[in-house]
Amino acid sequence: MATPLTADRLLKALRDEGLKVVEVGNWKTHNRNHKGAWGPVHGVMIHHTVTKGTDSSVRLCRDGHSALPGPLCHGVIDKDGAVHLVGYGRANHAGLGDDEVLRAVIGESALPPDREANTDGNRHFYGFECGNMGDGKDPWPAAQLEAIEKAAAAICRAHGWDAASVIGHLEWQPGKVDPRGFSMASMRGRVDVRLDGPAAGKPKPPAQPKPPAKPKPPARPAFPGRGYFGPGQNNSYVTKLGEQLVKRGYGRFYKVGPGPRWGDAHRQATAAFQRSHAQLKGDADGLPGPLTWHLLFA
Repeated sequence: MATPLTADRLLKALRDEGLKVVEVGNWKTHNRNHKGAWGPVHGVMIHHTVTKGTDSSVRLCRDGHSALPGPLCHGVIDKDGAVHLVGYGRANHAGLGDDEVLRAVIGESALPPDREANTDGNRHFYGFECGNMGDGKDPWPAAQLEAIEKAAAAICRAHGWDAASVIGHLEWQPGKVDPRGFSMASMRGRVDVRLDGPAAGKPKPPAQPKPPAKPKPPARPAFPGRGYFGPGQNNSYVTKLGEQLVKRGYGRFYKVGPGPRWGDAHRQATAAFQRSHAQLKGDADGLPGPLTWHLLFA
């Protein structure tokens, strides 16, 4: 169940889908509302006009005739793919149809056969008449089929419906054959694919720049063991110790280096670091243990 789009929202939805839209006269106030309510709306119905020529088709659908006053739809889709809006509100396009079909459209489920004509369709459907003789010989140009697809998708998108909300007149009212020349199953397939993407006429929102990745802290080297430090030791862990002590502000103890050979500068710098931490003051012997190493590289 849905409240009909306003005329302005309908116009915008069609244009946002990439359609060329022609506004015909006073279409926003041209309707059959005095004959009954329009809404709630449940779907989109597709027809063919059984006429030739865009001008004559638009004129007929806008004005109707003595037996069936206009508007006869909301929009006329010509062979070039333009949508001519001729009415807004209740329109004489759907007539009476099958209540079980309506329930299927509302539920967006598989359509049953249309066996009865017991439900007012003019109240519940948007209608598009498509310029075609409906004799099975008059061609359906690619531009026209694409426009039908876009028009149906535009309304479905605006209401949050899926492609199952799009039906043909022949699926609604017993005895009707329109639209003839393509299958509604194939058209619903096209609408379904279109609804998976953004509206064609709307620019894609610019990609949001990703925030810069937070720098990862350097990996802390594992403590190799006390045996790697002290007089006579010469290894890369002694170098790592000295380089980290320099980074932490104890470079004053080194006249050169620091290098891989253990020396008094390493001992003095390590002891000074230990004395600066309460956890290490009682063991400030200048030789790194696990806690000294952990705090130094933290």
